[in-house]
Amino acid sequence: MLKKNDEIQLTVKSCTVQGSGVCDYNGMTVFVRGAVTGDHVIAHIIKVKKTYAVGIIKKITQRSPIRINSQCAVSEKCGGCCFAHIKYGAELEIKQTQVEDNFKRIGGLDVPIKPIIPSPESSRYRNKAQYPVGSDGTFASIGFYAPMTHRIIDCADCLLQPEDFRRIVDVFRDWIREKKISVYNEFTGEGLVRHIYVRKGFATGEVMVCLVANGRKIPFADELVELLRSEIDGLKSVILNINTKKTNVVLGSECITLYGSDYITDELCGLKFNISPLSFYQVNHDGAEILYNKAKEYAGLTGNETLIDLYCGTGTIGLTMARDAKQLVGVEIVEQAIENAKKNAEFNGIDNARFICGDASKAAEILLEEGIKPDVVILDPPRKGCDGALVETVSKMSPKRIVYVSCDSATLARDCARFLEVGYEVSEATPVDMFPRTGNVEVVAKLERIK
Repeated sequence: MLKKNDEIQLTVKSCTVQGSGVCDYNGMTVFVRGAVTGDHVIAHIIKVKKTYAVGIIKKITQRSPIRINSQCAVSEKCGGCCFAHIKYGAELEIKQTQVEDNFKRIGGLDVPIKPIIPSPESSRYRNKAQYPVGSDGTFASIGFYAPMTHRIIDCADCLLQPEDFRRIVDVFRDWIREKKISVYNEFTGEGLVRHIYVRKGFATGEVMVCLVANGRKIPFADELVELLRSEIDGLKSVILNINTKKTNVVLGSECITLYGSDYITDELCGLKFNISPLSFYQVNHDGAEILYNKAKEYAGLTGNETLIDLYCGTGTIGLTMARDAKQLVGVEIVEQAIENAKKNAEFNGIDNARFICGDASKAAEILLEEGIKPDVVILDPPRKGCDGALVETVSKMSPKRIVYVSCDSATLARDCARFLEVGYEVSEATPVDMFPRTGNVEVVAKLERIK
């Protein structure tokens, strides 16, 4: 009988998308954190349940051929890069298998799934970073939360971020120390600096630096701006974001521009987009172009279609297709995102786009009442996927095709099974690796009306 604190020898048979090795011990499944397929390990058991156990590596007795040495000094502690110790090709295979398994196991579907499309870059690809700031009383910690905690792992240089992000963090670290700026304490609600939030336009080189603070003013703001201007090429915007609520939500709703513009500009799929601190924008620029082009391919536009984008955000996916459609209608519940979408359409000279602020399900019903019959519906919902009401409403619209872009293949598989019940089947799906070295993967699915 396996017990907590036992140490056992295991051979790793496969690997989960969370970065744990899957082993068998006398008929019980044992998950070993950080172990990879082909490893032989001695594992220390830290949790035992009825049907499975969890262990950590005590010793690797035989290294897997897909194991590599992580280039990041804090990857094991940080937990953000659960595949930092695995060859990139093997990581892609793990993600491909997860998508296939989710369609079969959760959706009960036999779906033609294309080979996963890799990211053009597996490091330094992120155009956005959010760094929590903490303190042990004498030292400002700036980095990332350890898994399942709010303990900050100090990180001087994350290998997923551009190198100029490291210089920005260094500027803040020195400024906080030298000016004795207080750091937010989430338990007491006191202290000023909460997060450092950075965005970069990879096509334009423009950089936005945002300080998330527990207050409306910060001391020595002019000195901070000058330090950033002297160190960071392409700096276009320094913004104070006000978040005085006792919450784990990073950003507040109000922003004050301390220097430069209220936004930065980037180019994606031949269009220009203004990006504010609160705008949604894909974090992997080159990967996003691959993702959106695949979605456009699945939409099959000829110039005569009515296109409805039911989770349009700031309009990026729909606007990249608008010139190939007769008309675009975008729907989004966040008012600021809708305003950004309208401006993005105007900015790019797109005059066949209309944007509605509202819940996707309710807005879809309004469009149905107006008699708008879409030929193609685009769905790019949050991780929780679509609710049953939206599935029913979309089916009543009777589009020829549905293009579903998902950041969670489990909820995608569930929703595709729901769509099958109302007359739409998946004709093809393609995983796209937008987040190398992490456990996340995007999937684009094409659903077609069953004749």
